[in-house]
Amino acid sequence: MSYYKKTFRDWTIPGPIPPGATGGGPELEEGESLDGITGHFRLFQLKKGHRFSTDDLLVGWYASSWCPTAEKALDLGSGLGTVATVLAWRLPALQLTTIEAQEESLRLAKKSVLWNGTDSRVDIREGDFRDEGLLKENEAFDLITGSPPYFPLGTGVEGDHPQKIACRFEMRGDVGDYCKVAAKHLKPGGMFFVVFPVNPPDQRQRMELAAKESNLSFIRMRSVTFREGEPSLIGLFAMMRQEDLPEDFRDQCWEEPDLIIRDKEGNIHPEYAALKLSFGFPP
Repeated sequence: MSYYKKTFRDWTIPGPIPPGATGGGPELEEGESLDGITGHFRLFQLKKGHRFSTDDLLVGWYASSWCPTAEKALDLGSGLGTVATVLAWRLPALQLTTIEAQEESLRLAKKSVLWNGTDSRVDIREGDFRDEGLLKENEAFDLITGSPPYFPLGTGVEGDHPQKIACRFEMRGDVGDYCKVAAKHLKPGGMFFVVFPVNPPDQRQRMELAAKESNLSFIRMRSVTFREGEPSLIGLFAMMRQEDLPEDFRDQCWEEPDLIIRDKEGNIHPEYAALKLSFGFPP
């Protein structure tokens, strides 16, 4: 079955035409959906399982915007491959390594890379990224990304599907573990990007402590407000190893104006509409 369309709701879809769009990719199975994510690229998801979120899309956009010359990237706890798919579309020469522990998410991610034709440059590894052997001691990356679970187990309603629970709650490490692995495997001058809550304030403090304990410095961050006038809920953070920065810069961080998703009336904010176009999504 061909999925190729030049336009979608009067928007001209940019970017390469993947094999799946012309009938050359894996097919949908019962209980799955195949959803547009960036340009003509699509992602296989479970209809009743974990589904990609704005948080994941934004960390992929933020990372590729501020590390545009990366040649090798690592996505930790990659889930369905949302962040990696955005990176692969925006940085077409990028070689990617992803690590994910959930078998169902891995199965779907493998189907997606075949559908999108990125299998020659995406190395999908199965396991807990904290485990020895998944990454060699000397493996290093220009760009590392993470969209860690936000909450310790027992601190909220965990959900009705195992795939959802592991994406929301810290079953296999927390943001501190993401920082430790990233700090160890960054190339000199490499950058680590993560999305994490900024409210309530103790969540942002967790993020800051995790970075400090791994000798990472924030160099820029941007809070995200889902509706204008309401408190920011999440933030996008860019980090580098302290040893790669001048000493007088290690405690500086450029805090950008909030990114607003919807205005007070509930309409898509003009900046976010333009931003969506930059990662191949309709405004």
